Amino acid sequence: MIGIAQLSYWLILGLSLGSVLVGGYVGYQAYRGFRRHDSRPMQYLSIGLFLLTAVAFGLSFIGSLLLQQGILPLRFEQPLVILTRFLQFLGVSFIAYSLHKR
Repeated sequence: MIGIAQLSYWLILGLSLGSVLVGGYVGYQAYRGFRRHDSRPMQYLSIGLFLLTAVAFGLSFIGSLLLQQGILPLRFEQPLVILTRFLQFLGVSFIAYSLHKR
């Protein structure tokens, strides 16, 4: 029988993995839009979406798994969070820049 804690763990794991996959898909579609229309703002938008969703979520997801399994020492937890937040900030910055670039 599955307990609430185990069900929550699997739900969080599934949603995190789903976010990585859907984020990668959205970034890829934005990249296709850039290639199709050869638009610079679309290029920055695709880079931002990819960094914000697939890369940052993927790093967080894999890093969390490695920390939970003890493969990665706990002293790397804080740098991992900082790197993830930096990638999210960079992604949002690219998206904001794409909205103002003509």
